This record gives sequence, structure tokens and C-alpha cells, in this order.
Amino acid sequence: MRGMTRENAISEHQLRIRGITARSWSDDIRTGALPGQVCTVRGKIVGYCFGASNSGEIVVLALLPDFEDRGIGRELLQRMTKDLAELGHRKLFLGCSPDPKNRSYGFYRHLGWRSTKTFDDHGDEILEFSVSGP
Repeated sequence: MRGMTRENAISEHQLRIRGITARSWSDDIRTGALPGQVCTVRGKIVGYCFGASNSGEIVVLALLPDFEDRGIGRELLQRMTKDLAELGHRKLFLGCSPDPKNRSYGFYRHLGWRSTKTFDDHGDEILEFSVSGP
């Protein structure tokens, strides 16, 4: 599904170059390293959000284009934020396009994510989010 998103699509080949395979992803989910939230419609995965349990990073939020603008992405992100907060994280972070023309740029900022003014190795801007205590 990751290669079918409207923006920031990444092919299976590109993921493999980064060391991400179906096997490694499955292993990380099974061990709890990558907890996640998934949305299905009629038995088909239409969106998901996964985070890193050790760092508080939102690793990926992906949604099929036909399911955008329905609040699904926001709900998946809020649920993942809650899950990471329950693991003890008070500051979460993610990489996001620094281009204001990309939907993700405004999406995260509208939900309270703030720029750290730093960038990752892929040129994505690092945003952070402060989580309230329990």
C-alpha cells in the first residue's frame, strides 16, 4: 500500500534499499518495536499508522487516496499518539515534507506538530509533538 499513496509514495524496491522488507516489518510488529493502528474497509486495508516504541517516532502514516478527507488519517495518528504516550513518550517526532504545497505539511501543523528546524537524511523536516501526561 505504501507505494499507492498520493504523496510520498515509496516503492517496495525503495523500501528494501532502506532495509525495510515485509519480513523485517512483520518481525518489528511481532516484537512490539513497531506498534500500529490500521483502518480497514470491507476487509481491505485503506490506511495505517505505525510508531517506534523505543523512540516515539511516528514512522509512517499512509492512506489510500480514495479515503482521504474523511478524518481517517487524523484518527489513526491520534490513536498512535495515544499508544506511544502509554509507552511513556512525552515528545513524539516524525519526518515530513518541508514543502508547503504538500498536504502533509499543513496536516501535521494543523494538529499541533511543530518544526524543530532540523532535517533527516532524506530531506524531510523533523516535526515534534508534545503529549500531555496521563
